[in-house]
Amino acid sequence: MKITLTNIGRRFNRDWIFRHIEYEFTSGNSYAILGANGSGKSTLISVLNGSLTPSEGQITYSDKQSTIDVSDVYKEISLAAPYLELVETFTLKELINFHFKFKEFSSGMNASKLIRLLGLESSAHKEIRYFSSGMKQRTKLALAFCAATSILFLDEPTSNLDAQGLAWYNELTENFSKDKIIIVGSNQEHEYNFCSKKIQVSDYKLFEN
Repeated sequence: MKITLTNIGRRFNRDWIFRHIEYEFTSGNSYAILGANGSGKSTLISVLNGSLTPSEGQITYSDKQSTIDVSDVYKEISLAAPYLELVETFTLKELINFHFKFKEFSSGMNASKLIRLLGLESSAHKEIRYFSSGMKQRTKLALAFCAATSILFLDEPTSNLDAQGLAWYNELTENFSKDKIIIVGSNQEHEYNFCSKKIQVSDYKLFEN
């Protein structure tokens, strides 16, 4: 899988968030999108995953066989982010079953194994609205990592996680990242220290309006 950005820019009203991005993301590599709060990390991730249209330039998704239309690329994408909403009236088991009607499990994974991975066997039939913020974030991460998608977006992935949760997150990145494009939006080094490539949003703010 490959994501190619050609002269990509995004603005809100007259203000450019970033501009003139030329970059290529390829399978098997991990990328950190870096910048201060409000710098445009989440906006760039939204452009990359197709939920926001660039204000200028072109984004192309392709695999070995062909180009993938932006309207179909969601099939290849998983996302975990603090702003991603879970269906709070579902139990954990219902949420997993619902999610994997749209995605396939990664190799060797199923609903029972995912619940064990979360360490939430005793909460399998508890509604998500009764979960702590940390439990919800772990659930978002597990759903994203354990789907058989070729592109994984992680925006502030360790929000609401304690020290034990951070160690668990590191295990996920080690065990479920093979052959994927992984893109992490963060300003916390412990969230992206496994990433081999880094993109500073500020590098694309030096322009004239």
